[in-house]
Amino acid sequence: MSFHFIASGLPLQDLVFGASIYFPPLFKAVIVGFFIWLMLHHLLRDWMYSGEIWHPTLMDLSLFSLSVSAALVILVVW
Repeated sequence: MSFHFIASGLPLQDLVFGASIYFPPLFKAVIVGFFIWLMLHHLLRDWMYSGEIWHPTLMDLSLFSLSVSAALVILVVW
């Protein structure tokens, strides 16, 4: 019984495994969520800073967290 070890595909597998460690899905969601937040912030900026909202910075932060959550859902489903 002989065992043939072919190591031609191992560096690519190590690269893919390393990419999943150093570039986790949550970081991908933050990047995609940032672009979603940029679009929403541009659309809602006048309303947020008009004085109708108690604290525009907290609204902006909650909008960013919702954008990251939506991006994570998009990345998981898609």
